[in-house]
Amino acid sequence: EVRMGKGKGAVDYWAARVKPGRIMFEIDGVSEETAREALRLGAAKLSVRTRFVQRIAE
Repeated sequence: EVRMGKGKGAVDYWAARVKPGRIMFEIDGVSEETAREALRLGAAKLSVRTRFVQRIAE
């Protein structure tokens, strides 16, 4: 049970369910090399497998 009103304490963490195949981050305005490095460093912090997907310009 959760008591009513304010004063329930601080939020410890946020969690979100991400289904497989979902694009989590989009990067624009930087070189591909910079984007790959940034996403590689970010992926190391995640507990899921990641991959780099690139949209082909039409």
